[in-house]
Amino acid sequence: MKAQLLLTILICGLLCSCKRQDKVEGSFSAKEYLEAGEEALELDSVLRGETLLRSAIEKAERTDDWHTCYIACQRLAESLSWSNTEEALRMAKKAIDVYERHPDDERNHAILLDCAGTYAAQLAYNNEGSFDDALALTRQAYQIALDGGMNDLQCQTLTSLANIAWAEDDVHQALEYVLKAKLLATPQLIQGVLQVMGRCYMSLDSLDKAEEAYRQMKTDDDIHSAYIVQSNLAKIAALRYGAEEAEEAIDSAFERVEQLYFKVLEQKDDYYQTVVQQERENERLAYTSSLHRRMFVAGIIIFFFLTCGAWLLMRYRMKLIRQQRQHERERHEQETRLNEQKNRLLRQETEMQQERLKKADEVIAFLQSYILQRTEVVRKLSQTTDAHITLSEREWGEVERTLNAIDDDRIKRIRQMYPDMDEDDIRLCVLTRLQLTNRTIGNLYCISISAVQHRKLKLKKDVFGEKDPDVTLEQVIMNS
Repeated sequence: MKAQLLLTILICGLLCSCKRQDKVEGSFSAKEYLEAGEEALELDSVLRGETLLRSAIEKAERTDDWHTCYIACQRLAESLSWSNTEEALRMAKKAIDVYERHPDDERNHAILLDCAGTYAAQLAYNNEGSFDDALALTRQAYQIALDGGMNDLQCQTLTSLANIAWAEDDVHQALEYVLKAKLLATPQLIQGVLQVMGRCYMSLDSLDKAEEAYRQMKTDDDIHSAYIVQSNLAKIAALRYGAEEAEEAIDSAFERVEQLYFKVLEQKDDYYQTVVQQERENERLAYTSSLHRRMFVAGIIIFFFLTCGAWLLMRYRMKLIRQQRQHERERHEQETRLNEQKNRLLRQETEMQQERLKKADEVIAFLQSYILQRTEVVRKLSQTTDAHITLSEREWGEVERTLNAIDDDRIKRIRQMYPDMDEDDIRLCVLTRLQLTNRTIGNLYCISISAVQHRKLKLKKDVFGEKDPDVTLEQVIMNS
């Protein structure tokens, strides 16, 4: 037993060492997965970032870390909004669902609703669908921000409402929303407000106001914002001079620049993934080499302990076999004694049962003789035309009581089981149980044998409900 314990400890230690390699990422908490995913996205490693965020969501759901769960869902939705708007909307709604089941801060609630509304509007715009879902989500976010006095979120949700109204071609409503948002805009949000304002003025052909809005935007190092500002300023200049062909050329040029920009991001992400995979492969090879050395030493130790364990196990099993044989002998002797006692009791019970049956047969034979004597009188007197002799009520009662006494109250049970049974049917059951022949019963009732058979068949079917033609009335009464 000691050898088995040492062997178990050794194997557990070996398994633990084999799992050390998985600690590179497998032991991350949900929060660590979230931080690693955000860091990868900041380095423009989109694929790795999204993979880590999905791992964060899965780990958070397993550990009930709901705050990290809905934050990771929100970050993943932001990343997916560039490539898969439908999936981004689904993740945003999942984040809302997680938050509403485990709320912590109304500000986060408003942010989640606004993001979901933005993705819903983007999806509706791309698919030329309804904006009802986007409006419902964004208005709910605005109401929460308004009730909580959160000016920055009011600005953000008003800007989102303006975008939706512009997409629905309600430019005046969009401009009304964006002007309210500008009054609440912070330095971090003014860029988005000005962009939507410039778009609205462009749709209303207010080129001067549109140019003013775009020139107020500070692009700094944001390439995407610079692209938006420069492309729209170029469009305004082209519209002022009526140069439609120039406008189309500008659109085409900026579109190619945008494609080139996203292609560079994809190449950067692919390079990053290749480097990471190479590092992982090097770590795996180094770990495999070290593991092989440890496994060789462990194999020698395991062989030694297995040999010792096999020897101890053999001795232990031999001892168990001897004990088991001794136990089986004792159990066999005990079973033999019990069987002898049972056989003795069965013989006694059989003898008593035979004695009871003998007495019952004697009484039944007496009753048969008694009934036959009466039926003989009926047979002799039936030669006259008006002679008709039957058993009296008292005589029937004596016969039934005697039969119940020797037959374990069988007729009494039949009366209780079938309370609506006629007295004639009860008496037919009594005569049948007395094993009288149909001829004798017919002589007693002054009817033919076929009539007796018909009455028995009718009693068996209508009263006892027995439909099997092979089962007799005698068998039905015996089973009652």
